[in-house]
Amino acid sequence: MRPVLPLFLIARWLLLIVIVIGIYFIKGFLVPSLTALVIGIASWPIFHRIRILCCGHTILSASVLLILVLLLLVIPITIVFSYAIQEAGNFIVWAIAVNKNGVEVPTWILSMPLFGDRFSEFWRLYLGEPHALGKLVQLVSGEHLGNIYRMILSATGNAFHLLLTLLFMLITLFFVYKDGENMLRQLDILGESIIPNKWMRLSRVVPAMISATVTGMALIAMGEGVILGFAYWIADVPSPVLLGVLTCFMALVPGGAPVVFTSISLYLIGSDKTMSGICLFLWGTIELFIVDKTIRPKLIGGPVKLPFLPTFFGLIGGIQTMGIIGLFIGPVFMALIVAIWREWVHSTSMHIHK
Repeated sequence: MRPVLPLFLIARWLLLIVIVIGIYFIKGFLVPSLTALVIGIASWPIFHRIRILCCGHTILSASVLLILVLLLLVIPITIVFSYAIQEAGNFIVWAIAVNKNGVEVPTWILSMPLFGDRFSEFWRLYLGEPHALGKLVQLVSGEHLGNIYRMILSATGNAFHLLLTLLFMLITLFFVYKDGENMLRQLDILGESIIPNKWMRLSRVVPAMISATVTGMALIAMGEGVILGFAYWIADVPSPVLLGVLTCFMALVPGGAPVVFTSISLYLIGSDKTMSGICLFLWGTIELFIVDKTIRPKLIGGPVKLPFLPTFFGLIGGIQTMGIIGLFIGPVFMALIVAIWREWVHSTSMHIHK
């Protein structure tokens, strides 16, 4: 008597069930695992060069690169976020006071060129009256100002969980470096059995797309945040670290960074700091021109050809499902989907033309 389903199909479904059960058991550490995988794929060329310098010693090479990631990426980001959260807390305290009593329109908004009258009307409507700001914040975010302030305080107090997540990510990253080639060989065997004649091409396109997305979007966005944050500090802008982090996040969206530094430049001009505002605007414009025309093409061999809409969906969906780290992982996975889609369309069109 023949089985109802072919044996190979039963084996594939059993394998899928085992994988789903495994993901369920590690779902609490799924985000740091995905973060480690994305960092490992993006930094694999660097690992290959370090391994050549270390005469092929994989464990030593993985240890050296892990220390570099810790010193150059993890520790600076942790310090920056600690300052940004502190500045955000101060801003929320100010917002709570404004929501309680209201505040008059500042002179720098009244004297702002072009947009001063419209911004003044907006300020009187949502900040000039008591409790108007709280209603606006609740309408936009669904949370009260007090709840947001408590969320910021809890983010600083939950240090043990953050440390445990970071430790798990670093351990996973070490084994990605150490056993990455072996895992890739096993994935190739499995992939060829699932997608014959297409897996090898697809499995090489996807890591290249992920690496280009991380290098061309995430790292460059962090660089823009640092450079413009330093400019904010020189221009004596309030909360320069928080605004630098905001610039970093907005730089992930095409056209986001210019919106931030242009708004801050207008604020400086309206605050009788005309020279600082003009210099900041020129600083940001020149920096973006240099990045887009020289640094980005040299790092990734050309612009990241990821459409705006998938990038936007990746940002919003990433932060909703994974928190802050989702701002970087979300666009990467949208790039993964776009790469698979393009490869599928390419292979289908080639098949049709034959």
